[in-house]
Amino acid sequence: MLARIFRPSKTAMQSGKGKSLGWVLEFEPKDARRQDPLMGWTQTGDTESSQVVLAFETKDEAVRYADQHGIAFQLIDPKPTKRILKAYADNFAFGRKVPWTH
Repeated sequence: MLARIFRPSKTAMQSGKGKSLGWVLEFEPKDARRQDPLMGWTQTGDTESSQVVLAFETKDEAVRYADQHGIAFQLIDPKPTKRILKAYADNFAFGRKVPWTH
């Protein structure tokens, strides 16, 4: 039973980092999802991978939990965010490469 420990990214509807500051332990699926022939919904017999998601405040807590319970895990560190600092005054700067127009 393999698990992934990662920090979730923000959703497209977020401008801030609301619910993306914690760490998540999520199990990998054991088998592929299949389509229900009657309704067309996807289904699986594995409830651990689709329904069990554990949240932790720190990475160390998640790793400690996995070690204590004998869960093999893969640790995925987040990529550092690249910040682009902008100011409104830059639109009217004298040394601007592209001239400002309406």
